[in-house]
Amino acid sequence: MSTPVRTLEDVVNSVSSVTEYLYNNQTGARVYPVVLPEYTNWRDEQRSWRETVCLFDLSYHMSDLYVKGPDAFRLLSSVTINSFKGFEPGRAKQMVATTPDGYVIGDVILFYLDKDLFQFVGRPSVANWVEFQAQKGGYQVELERDEWSVSDPTRPRKVFRYQVQGPRAGELLQELNGGPFDKPKFFHMGWITVGGHRVRILHHGMSGVEGAEIFGPAELGPEVKAAIMETGRKYGIRHVGSRAYATNTLESGWIPSPLPAVYTGESLREYRQWLPATAYEGVGSLGGSFFSRNIEDYYLTPWDLGYGHILKFDHDFIGREALEKKASQPHRQKVTLVWNAEDVSRVMASWVSRGPAGKYIEMPLSQYATWMYDKVLNANGEMVGLSTFCGYSWNERSMLSLGIMNPEYATPGTEVVLIWGEEGGGSRKPSVEPHQQMEIRATVAPVPYAEPARQYRAAVRGG
Repeated sequence: MSTPVRTLEDVVNSVSSVTEYLYNNQTGARVYPVVLPEYTNWRDEQRSWRETVCLFDLSYHMSDLYVKGPDAFRLLSSVTINSFKGFEPGRAKQMVATTPDGYVIGDVILFYLDKDLFQFVGRPSVANWVEFQAQKGGYQVELERDEWSVSDPTRPRKVFRYQVQGPRAGELLQELNGGPFDKPKFFHMGWITVGGHRVRILHHGMSGVEGAEIFGPAELGPEVKAAIMETGRKYGIRHVGSRAYATNTLESGWIPSPLPAVYTGESLREYRQWLPATAYEGVGSLGGSFFSRNIEDYYLTPWDLGYGHILKFDHDFIGREALEKKASQPHRQKVTLVWNAEDVSRVMASWVSRGPAGKYIEMPLSQYATWMYDKVLNANGEMVGLSTFCGYSWNERSMLSLGIMNPEYATPGTEVVLIWGEEGGGSRKPSVEPHQQMEIRATVAPVPYAEPARQYRAAVRGG
């Protein structure tokens, strides 16, 4: 007799507090597998996407789900807040999935590859949700999962995925192709020849600058990468390692790690019973100075994450009714938080002094848990927001984090205080050492923070 698989629902029912369970989970800092940490050094690599051109290797750290069949379009439209009007093969979009209560499960990049054939790429939370809905709803689709290499770095992937980004990306791409090519519109796909291989290209600027994503069969990956790096020498290309790669979002403003809002609610019980305890939702870790025994205090809406502009009520989707009710309410706003240099230095000085030390700040990516939530206070000590993804930008010479602020504190220039470090001397996560919480002043700034990223976004949205 086979042993029953332990589910996420079993985990939830076996603990007194889901928050405490996730807070002390033995998963530490986010792992970016296979790709080397650095190829030159992370400062040099960060500079390349601002000054010359860089190559990001996205082939390993995300999960892919292929959805094929006559009901593929209908299935995907039913689980995303995005409109599918005018969506056709050769296009892509950022797809956001929500629960029946209108809270975010996660987001992915959705590729409309061909008639009745889609692929989406991102963290596993959305892939898990779509697989469940496909089975529950009896949709006529075939699903193929290509899991991220976090689970097995030696397992071959189906597709290579490279991004070429930076002010000289256009010149490099044209030379690789052997001459001009039809450059796709933003989030449209086309074709390009690289190293003698015809591969697909998506116009997508992940770091908030000009560039494209190139992808194709994994067996062609080494030759395509070699051609990019060889031709890119004259343009000052840098291969970006895993340390610097994860920080590009600090300049462009995408919050990559919201907690999937699936741990509570009767409407999600069947889903939790379907999810194994070993799924992303069960093995990830919470971290940061914000702690609440009510796990729902960590749930985020599309507006919290800056997705209000892509939320459309022109189709039926899971969470629509709840989001329609929330639409007229005040919403928190996504911002960039610029950490005070003196206070950051004070935390660092505590590491080389006698006495209690502040939580270690890893460079350049300062995440020490899967899902980071730090408290942000006003001058009276009242909590007015959250700080999420955090790290250092050499291009901006600043510690930055992506914040979610109450509307009255979201104006650029507003001064707030971020609490760095966890309560009670720290959790039991392997990435956390004994420490004391320390205050870091921060200034609210726009999203994206980097001026080139703001200019690029304005250009592509206006084009």
